[in-house]
Amino acid sequence: MASAAEKLAANFNFSVFSQATELKRRIWFTLGALIVYRFGTYVPLPGIDVEQLKLLVETNQSGILGMFDVFAGGAISRMAIFALGIMPYISAAIIMQLMTSVSPHIASLKKEGTPGRQKITQYTRYGTVILALLQGYGISVGLESAGKIVTDPGLFFRLSTTITLTGGTVFLMWLGEQVTSRGIGNGISLIIFSGIVAEIPSALINTLTLGRQGTISTITLVLLLLLIVAVVIFIVFMERAQRRLIVQYPKRQVGNKMYSGDSTHLPLKLNTAGVIPAIFASSILLLPITIANFNLSGEQSWLTDIAAYLGRGQPAYMLLYASAIIFFAFFYTSIVFNPTETADNLKRQGGFIPGIRPGEKTAEYIDFVLSRITTIGASYLAFVCILPEILISQYSIPFYLGGTSLLIVVVVGMDTIGQVQSHLFAYQYEALIKKSKLRGNRRWTYYFSAHLVLEKVPRQN
Repeated sequence: MASAAEKLAANFNFSVFSQATELKRRIWFTLGALIVYRFGTYVPLPGIDVEQLKLLVETNQSGILGMFDVFAGGAISRMAIFALGIMPYISAAIIMQLMTSVSPHIASLKKEGTPGRQKITQYTRYGTVILALLQGYGISVGLESAGKIVTDPGLFFRLSTTITLTGGTVFLMWLGEQVTSRGIGNGISLIIFSGIVAEIPSALINTLTLGRQGTISTITLVLLLLLIVAVVIFIVFMERAQRRLIVQYPKRQVGNKMYSGDSTHLPLKLNTAGVIPAIFASSILLLPITIANFNLSGEQSWLTDIAAYLGRGQPAYMLLYASAIIFFAFFYTSIVFNPTETADNLKRQGGFIPGIRPGEKTAEYIDFVLSRITTIGASYLAFVCILPEILISQYSIPFYLGGTSLLIVVVVGMDTIGQVQSHLFAYQYEALIKKSKLRGNRRWTYYFSAHLVLEKVPRQN
């Protein structure tokens, strides 16, 4: 028998948008916030020579600069006030999540409920400011040493650039939180999503221009488009893939009623970590570049050598990138999913996995299955993220068309559609409840009115 949710999905109609006023308000708020964000990516930093900056971006588009320009929505290539984007906040949030398994104090805060989560959020904001200050100062020093980009280099430029970039990141952090609470959710992810989507048309135009100029052959261009479609289908398939562990519940008696045994399943996603490993691996690889920008003398040093080895398309970069993705996929999965806690919850509820003893054996079995599917999920993430690096190094293809950016677009798009559907389903449930109450009131009104009429009719002897 179909469930209530399945019935709603079967009767789903987009005409309910005209009636779901709360959902429309949330969507309009989200669109307004994203427009504000896109406007900020076109406001340049003070003291920057735009023409010299354009030359620098054109020569380094395939490098590390171009990679993080995607996450910033093109703000780095324009050196706007939102050049740092939301990456410092993401790095600080992931660091705090990692700290929950290292620091007993952070772990205890996580178990305190809402007050503990608010304290962790406060620590995350402090960490965001610190990371933004460091990265902002590194960018200011790097701009001064990059040539004639800065019109008036000096301490005032470094100070103003650092404060402006940090303020832009803090504003985006606040804007993302507002979208999460007052919009359709996933505010931080939607900011990154909008930045990537906004740059896709220009990337497509550049690719088609390369094909028209003969730099890329027509066959290669067609194969590239087919590869994009195949990668999107592959990402959707892998993100929806899950291993379902059968959970059996025995017969139980509640009061005078006997409930028969029931069976359900415990879903384990193939990619439990989502896009977090790819984003965090990218942030980690940015650290050596930021440190290399502190080279005030401009002379060749071991820092600049490391930055050169970690350039886009370099074997060392691809190896470290894939290794970091696999590592963080396992590490983040171990944080967000605890097999021991899940096994204890099943035991308290009377559930068990057929053939596995409740308790410790169940935890070991769940951990064994989770490790196997995480291996597949981590390999899938590494493959999707390394694929554009091969295309860049071999064919000079814009990286917007695949890899990490495409992964973020597809995953965030699926989550956003799920959020919209949840609001629509909630609205339909409310409408059904109101109709049920209205019908019930009418039924009782009819009953009482008929009862009163019958009482007034004289009985026949």
